[in-house]
Amino acid sequence: MSDKMITFKIDGVEIQGKVGQTILEAAEEAGIYIPQLCFLKGLSPHGSCRVCTVKVNGRPQTACTHPVAEGMEVENDTEEIKEHRRNLVDMLFVEGNHFCMFCEKSGNCELQALAYRMAICAPKYPYQFPKREMDASHPDVFIDYNRCVLCGRCVNASRDIDGKTVFEFAGRGANKKIVVNAEAQLGDTDLALTDNAVEVCPVGAIIKKRVGFAVPIGERKYDKEPIGSQIESKQS
Repeated sequence: MSDKMITFKIDGVEIQGKVGQTILEAAEEAGIYIPQLCFLKGLSPHGSCRVCTVKVNGRPQTACTHPVAEGMEVENDTEEIKEHRRNLVDMLFVEGNHFCMFCEKSGNCELQALAYRMAICAPKYPYQFPKREMDASHPDVFIDYNRCVLCGRCVNASRDIDGKTVFEFAGRGANKKIVVNAEAQLGDTDLALTDNAVEVCPVGAIIKKRVGFAVPIGERKYDKEPIGSQIESKQS
């Protein structure tokens, strides 16, 4: 990445970024939070969730994939953009079976934290209640497909960091899903408890066994500080 600096604006505020940086990366360095779900530092961004959508010179773009450019105008905190993101989060909730009060990831879940930040008390769309299974065949890890939001983090981490390709996407559109690299179940793969793919899930789809509720409710990551507050603290 070049050290040359590029000047552009986010919501009328002039900030700088480096050549090769994305809008999301430059914004975070400047202390500006752009909501995100599929993006994770260290993994290749692919813009699957669209929660980080901004407008660049009037056109919608994903902030995690769009590079900074000299003089561009980015809209991030407008009512139109915020409503678009709320709709996306709403749809992620109704397209799965998310029961936050029972989930081991509650308080550490990025989807739940985004909903709180966006003041979503209940989705405005009708629940679809899809029929999805759990896979507890692995000795140390289970998958609850009810909570999967198809972010692709496990796919990228397994492929790019672990070098195992345990997870992959299958199907298209409404039939798209995560599958494992085995003839039957997760327990038939070479997934290890120490793999990065086990750690990166933003929701409660991939969970380690025998550690549930080890950290009590009230002491978890997003129980006291909203998601994005760590980035915004850079401005103060």
